[in-house]
Amino acid sequence: MSTKPKKRSVTLKGHRTSVSIEDKFWEEFCKIAYRKRVSVNELASQLDATRELNSVSLASLIRNLVLAELLKRVENI
Repeated sequence: MSTKPKKRSVTLKGHRTSVSIEDKFWEEFCKIAYRKRVSVNELASQLDATRELNSVSLASLIRNLVLAELLKRVENI
């Protein structure tokens, strides 16, 4: 697995776009979407809707979500 960001395609509001993110973060993001019973595109759209125009990248939002979810799981151990 690469530690370099890799481009991933997602659909936001019916438009294809790409996000550059590392494999581990993407894998965990996909698992979160599965646990929430939503598609990866839907979860990405939900995150995208929370950001202000040009304030933070979608990749950063995904990384922050992954970190927050993992921290929640660790705290509940």
